[in-house]
Amino acid sequence: MKYGLGVDIGGTKVAAVIINQAGKIIRRSELPSKPDDKEGMFEQVTKTIDRLFSEAEFDISMVSGLGVGIPGRVDQGKGVAVFQNNLQWRNFPIVARLQNYYDIDNVVIDNDVYMAAFAEWKSIGAMDSDTFVYVTVSTGISCSIIQNGSFLRGAGFAGEIGLLPVAGQTKDKFVHRLEDTSSGPAIQRAARDRFKCPEMTTEAILKRYESESSEATSVLDGVIDELVRGVYCIICLLDPHQMVFGGGVINHHPFLLELVEKEINHYLIDEQKSALSRMHLSFLKGDSGAVGAGLKAIMNREERSY
Repeated sequence: MKYGLGVDIGGTKVAAVIINQAGKIIRRSELPSKPDDKEGMFEQVTKTIDRLFSEAEFDISMVSGLGVGIPGRVDQGKGVAVFQNNLQWRNFPIVARLQNYYDIDNVVIDNDVYMAAFAEWKSIGAMDSDTFVYVTVSTGISCSIIQNGSFLRGAGFAGEIGLLPVAGQTKDKFVHRLEDTSSGPAIQRAARDRFKCPEMTTEAILKRYESESSEATSVLDGVIDELVRGVYCIICLLDPHQMVFGGGVINHHPFLLELVEKEINHYLIDEQKSALSRMHLSFLKGDSGAVGAGLKAIMNREERSY
């Protein structure tokens, strides 16, 4: 049996898992992030990993390698975290730092959404010939595309659906992108404006919606309208065989996908209706990024052994 170590780094938390080659989690550890401190953030990563092994009957020498999912732009070849909007890392040599710290050679990195997409793609059992899309709705909004068994990366910034202009366009410029209207922070801002309550949270407004609050419904209607536009763009451009939705907002409130499916009917023509049966909730929920990173580490070791 082969084992991999996967780490999912975010602005809120760092999660680490030991998985087997089937993607089953053997042990999991999590610590809060320190997004405002470059070295403190790296220390939280190593603390999370160290804590994982202190609790498990494993030694790091027993894993095939270490995979790391990082938000924002990364340079896989150079092993560098290039730019992270919610972290203080700029051209941070994360691979070299981890290799030196743990004396381990097989360290792979990728964008966190790509890592999550890889795990979900494996979990759904999609065929290599399929077009697969993973959409995340969380602190930001993004998607990752797998075509013919490989990521579609474009020139390096493919999948940033959250940048799509969706509302408030003026003669000279657009005012809002999809992330500005439908991400977790966007929902919170809209709720605080609607209720004139600076303490209102995304979680609270979504719970009010489930309790059939008319004011909460007015907030969510706008959120869903814009999110549907983004999803419909994906359907029009790619017509994916499978589209999986994850990220903290949808993982914790799966009814949001039902709302998307209901409202997107206003856009779908008859030839596109089958897309509804190909839209699914995340199978791995909040662990998809860490599991995908671990699987990537195992796969990278196998490829290097040939």
